[in-house]
Amino acid sequence: MSNTAPTIRQALANADLLVDRPTIDAAISTMADAIARDYAGEVPVFLTIMHGGLPFAGQLSLELGLRGLDLQYDYLHATRYRGETEGGELVWKHRPATALYGRRVLLVDDILDEGLTLLAVRQWCLEQGATDVRIAALTVKRHDRAVAEVSADYVGVEVPDRYVFGFGMDVHEHLRNLPAIYAMKEDV
Repeated sequence: MSNTAPTIRQALANADLLVDRPTIDAAISTMADAIARDYAGEVPVFLTIMHGGLPFAGQLSLELGLRGLDLQYDYLHATRYRGETEGGELVWKHRPATALYGRRVLLVDDILDEGLTLLAVRQWCLEQGATDVRIAALTVKRHDRAVAEVSADYVGVEVPDRYVFGFGMDVHEHLRNLPAIYAMKEDV
């Protein structure tokens, strides 16, 4: 894959639609039901993992508000990709300002692929004194490369082991704002 992102038109011409918007909306609603039950009467720290988690986190948080669950927002930015299509070493770009000591934390991300980033972030939250750290992932990729120590507690949809983009997932830091999830037919 070249280092230049395709235009939306080019990407969609060379992509398969995997998950449409109504399916995503229904999955997020179902996730919100489970999360609201699990955190009833509490105000968890709702940590959006930037940038990919932003579209999903926004919609999920509104669904949680509809169910009467208050949240304390914060975000973090830890990445292994930095615009590339394969991950490298974890880089922290922003750590949350909210104290996590004694708090329940909900990590919200666009995808659980191999899980190395989420594993490191969850461990960091526990080191900061969080009493419980759960993961809400819009998508989970189906393959056998995931680290055994991490899994999503709340899953929206599963996707095949292909290069996916849209609804927060990117191609060289672009195409995150597509309202569905696509997979490349071949390297662009």
